[in-house]
Amino acid sequence: MVGGAGYIGNIIARHLRQAGHDIIVLDNLSLGHREGITDGMTLIEGDLLERNVLAETFSRHEIDAVLHFAARSLVGESTKDPDGYYENNVVGTLRLLQAMHVAKVDKIVFSSSAAVYGEPEQVPITEEARTSPTNPYGQTKVAIEGMLHDFGRAYGLRYVSLRYFNAAGAGLGWGEWHEHETHLIPLVLATALKERDEIVIFGDDYDTPDGSCIRDYIDILDLAEAHALAVDRLLAGGESLVCNLGTSKGSSVKEVIDMCKEVSGVDFPVRIGKRRAGDPARLVASKEKAKQELGWSPKRSLRDTIESAWAWQQELNSRKNIRA
Repeated sequence: MVGGAGYIGNIIARHLRQAGHDIIVLDNLSLGHREGITDGMTLIEGDLLERNVLAETFSRHEIDAVLHFAARSLVGESTKDPDGYYENNVVGTLRLLQAMHVAKVDKIVFSSSAAVYGEPEQVPITEEARTSPTNPYGQTKVAIEGMLHDFGRAYGLRYVSLRYFNAAGAGLGWGEWHEHETHLIPLVLATALKERDEIVIFGDDYDTPDGSCIRDYIDILDLAEAHALAVDRLLAGGESLVCNLGTSKGSSVKEVIDMCKEVSGVDFPVRIGKRRAGDPARLVASKEKAKQELGWSPKRSLRDTIESAWAWQQELNSRKNIRA
């Protein structure tokens, strides 16, 4: 598992470990945390761009399938540093696929993104929608999916590429832990903990029921279950697959804030700011293909997700205070 010390990768690693899989984590720890590595996981500290590390990893370990989470993933940052994003995401994945080919490992689950679609022409977004990213981050995901397809056609690689928007919540003893947080739910909960002065809603005049943007939030445990089903599909000899992971309805920014207030029991300042350039009113992915092909549907509610995130945010806040 590459990128298995980060938020999404680590919780999925824990879920797969509980299912009886042995987990080898390759991570450069630039964004991940060594503390996330638990019993039953082997950590190899290294980078996808290091050919020798990849070759040694595949030669030393008997690997049945790869899960790939080692991407830089901040949209704004990608517009300022496309060089770094293409090198890490695209070149790094090419090095990984080359090493897999040499080692005759032919199965991979890829953490893609619904950012491949760009501005949606219809909502919920289906897999048949055209891919037209509006930023370098989304472009790197499209490029990687193209590589997976080409390696499949030429070398027999089988893959599942899972496109989703906003992973959220916590579980299995882990949650979001970013040095520079950009995600809505942890930012709102940090405001409830008085770590921030206020939360800003960027526009409340969109064509949505309450005027704020609607986004697709997938509970991290639902996400973990989808990845486990994808691994099972490949290990059972299933064909390659590209599919969305979504709720088909989403939640508005105001709904998220209101639920955070309800769960935390804390009222905090909320300010309406100007719209951000390029923010669509609705970004929601269809769940139908995942249901048909993987037997997957999201089970957790927005309340479930925020309750788990609130418990984790309080624990993380305690850790920070202890270290201080």
